[in-house]
Amino acid sequence: MTALKTDKKSMITANQKTVVGLLEQMKGEIARCLPRHLTPERMTRIAITELRKTPKLQECDPMSFIAAIMQASQLGLEPGIMGSCYLIPFYNSKTGKYECTFMPGYRGFLDLARRSGQIVSLVARAVYENDEFTYEFGLKEDIKHKPCMDNKGSLVAVYAVALLKDGGYQFDVMSRAEVETIRNTSKSKDSGPWVTNFEEMAKKTVLRRLFKWLPCSVEMQKAVSLDEQQEIGAQNIKAAASEEFDIDFVIDGESYESPKEEKLMNRINEAKSSSNETGESATKNELEEIHALLAVKEGGPSRLKWAFEHYKVDALAELTSVQAKDFIGILSKCADKE
Repeated sequence: MTALKTDKKSMITANQKTVVGLLEQMKGEIARCLPRHLTPERMTRIAITELRKTPKLQECDPMSFIAAIMQASQLGLEPGIMGSCYLIPFYNSKTGKYECTFMPGYRGFLDLARRSGQIVSLVARAVYENDEFTYEFGLKEDIKHKPCMDNKGSLVAVYAVALLKDGGYQFDVMSRAEVETIRNTSKSKDSGPWVTNFEEMAKKTVLRRLFKWLPCSVEMQKAVSLDEQQEIGAQNIKAAASEEFDIDFVIDGESYESPKEEKLMNRINEAKSSSNETGESATKNELEEIHALLAVKEGGPSRLKWAFEHYKVDALAELTSVQAKDFIGILSKCADKE
């Protein structure tokens, strides 16, 4: 048990240092996709803050965390307590590790809608059982809501109303039961904002449905798509980010010789070295495993040279345990000698 805790602590420490290094390495890419109201320095500070205050994010695949930050940057949404968007840890049973997923929040949807230029105003509100509330669909659609100031009771519905640039309007209403149905399909229904900010999530849900009837920007459509995928546990943030940016975030299962993977591995290892990674030295068993893999994998000498250059060492014995495990993982994916 002690060994498992030590391995987990080493993994978390390595992930943190890798993420910090990668954020510094990729500041240029982040800057290129940010809107004018955000700076790469601010987004980097926010990302590091979120990483440090949420322990499970520290266990996530570093590249999934970076991919989520890139998506947030492109949409101009700040992760955190303001509710623009959230970084949600999700355990991927296929890969056997935690991955970071990206979820737009209620305020994020409002920001994107207002920035589209097609919507004059947009609001979502919660209805409680002691409020006066009526609505009507049909040829003369109308909605009226007079909130009760005291003893509101429980939440019974949410609605969203949009005033369009051409003077028209659109609204939608969802009952508490409809919202709960959506929540029950979510992989994070018992944790995160569904638990801590149910009203905000309910309002976001009705906004998301209303968006399907509004003139939407590309950013709004993307946010809705990512949010729906996250809800059902089908979001692959690395694949989504790979389609948007000139970086391949998906490295699992690709050949070692893949140019995109090599470029990405270079970034990862540069990030590790630039973050002044320290730690326990590689164990005897780890070094023996590396030697055994080098002996049976194609291009052993070139891979050894690659390791010296990218881990900034002159001999395998100088590797840390974290670096050794990383190199073992890379070698394991290489083709065997024929």
